[in-house]
Amino acid sequence: MIKEIAEQLKTRFSEMDIEVPLEEIESKLDALINEYRVPVDEAKRSVVNQYLRKSDIPELVKIRDIQSEGQWVSLKAKVVQLWTSESESIAQAGLIGDETGTIKFTKWAKSDLPLVEEGKCYMFKNVVTDEWQGRFQVNFNKNTEIQEIEENIEVGSSVEEITGAIMNIQSGSGLIKRCESCNRALVKGSCGEHGKVEGKYDLRVKAVIDDGKIVQDILLNKDTIETLTGITLDSAKEMVAEALDPSVVLDALADKLVGRYFKVQGPKIGRYMLVEEIQKMPVASDHEIKELIAQVEAL
Repeated sequence: MIKEIAEQLKTRFSEMDIEVPLEEIESKLDALINEYRVPVDEAKRSVVNQYLRKSDIPELVKIRDIQSEGQWVSLKAKVVQLWTSESESIAQAGLIGDETGTIKFTKWAKSDLPLVEEGKCYMFKNVVTDEWQGRFQVNFNKNTEIQEIEENIEVGSSVEEITGAIMNIQSGSGLIKRCESCNRALVKGSCGEHGKVEGKYDLRVKAVIDDGKIVQDILLNKDTIETLTGITLDSAKEMVAEALDPSVVLDALADKLVGRYFKVQGPKIGRYMLVEEIQKMPVASDHEIKELIAQVEAL
């Protein structure tokens, strides 16, 4: 058993560029487990921490293991999503994930770190954990190292389901433009990282669904919107060209979605559920729709 555990730890150290003789690891484990009767898991942590302190490299952890703030850790993760940030102090923000789940990250502009791209996998060394509104996140600063890796990481997430009425569609929905370099949504024709860019068109809906007990923010992507509403990216661009007003797409989407009942499924990441499946439910009565509208107006 000790030899097997030692081999696992040696592999783990190698991933962090820490070279330790296998025999040395076995010797330390043997002393802790057999001589001092230390529990196996505690002995493993003790050996790992001992070498990490010597090398001054934070431990490589899984996202689910992040349970406190102020820790220095390293992560191997895939960039799941990049978000738009209007703050000049933030270079990039979004979600990264591994097989155990996802977590928000913030990369500070002062860190002068390379850009990351959606769908690519990286080794993030020396990131610090933080907590905001009851959720853990990680921050990338000047001490952080980012290295792209060839490994394909399958991101794990728990799928949730909610059935309710879409109460409203939030600003930032409809026909939008994204930066062709980093895929961030443009704000007044500008990317927070790349400045003024031409951009590429996309469809997005940020909505609120209410099942009577829970109010949940949801995100619908282009493919889901096209299938659900019949409004395609091309037809949306034609609508805007004819009306010379981008809000016509938002109004058209609201007309097809607000006050209607849907069953939605998808992973909940941060405040949003990323809708992967959506199903229309029986149409609400005129009385129910009027009540929903009254609730929205009262917000």
